[in-house]
Amino acid sequence: MIKTILMHVDGSPSEDSRLRAAALLAGTFDAHLVGSADTGIGWPDYVLIAGAVAATTAGMDFDNLRAAARARLDAFDAAARRLGVASVETRMIEDEARYALLLQSRYADLVVLSRDVRTDPAQPARARALPEYVALHGARPVLVVPPEGVVQPLPGTAVVGWDGSMQAIAAIVAALPLLMCSDSVRLALVNPDTQGDLHGEQPGADMALYLARHGVRVDVVVERTRSTVGAALLGLARDCGAGLMVTGAYGHSRYREWMVGGATRELLERSRVPLLLAH
Repeated sequence: MIKTILMHVDGSPSEDSRLRAAALLAGTFDAHLVGSADTGIGWPDYVLIAGAVAATTAGMDFDNLRAAARARLDAFDAAARRLGVASVETRMIEDEARYALLLQSRYADLVVLSRDVRTDPAQPARARALPEYVALHGARPVLVVPPEGVVQPLPGTAVVGWDGSMQAIAAIVAALPLLMCSDSVRLALVNPDTQGDLHGEQPGADMALYLARHGVRVDVVVERTRSTVGAALLGLARDCGAGLMVTGAYGHSRYREWMVGGATRELLERSRVPLLLAH
């Protein structure tokens, strides 16, 4: 079950959409919602940068960072309660966002972040890569919400990418609470003939049976296409009006994914529905 949801609070334009998704799930699962804001830098780093001579100024600047983070958390708390979240908590971490979220995610069932918005040149590169970083290095699944928010019911119809990999297994297990309350699940296999050693005689049948035993209403969909895996999954999600996509993160090495793309990166950049990732 999902009983603790962690959400990144940064005051960005996309915060409202991920808060609405997090609030919806908190209501569905009667879950506790934790808003995590960071100062962007820890005291040890700040002292190294500022130097002993500017210690007084550094302290004032750091106080300003903390005050700004607290103001974001206060706004988050008020907005979450307006949306009807019964159990809300705020936490401020004096560190960078990625490290703050990794720390707090240890004590949550799900982390809610926003999709990369690379059109914003003012956004730091490390902030743009936040979903990838937390999904790759964290121990909990990450729900990546698109900037336009939740358009279809969440979870509604779910599209699950299944390629037999350990990452896909981790994503499916992490998503089970959502899949169990989905209207239906499309277990999608893209060109499974190229991965015969991972699927058995009837690709998708064993995983569909596993899900069915958990009460999931599941259909196996086999896509044979010359397009990319990401494009095939996105097309299926669009055609069935999916409210959720589930996939393993970084099926290949991270270096290869970063350099040549891959399904994970394509889904992160183009998905218009919430995307649950696990590594």
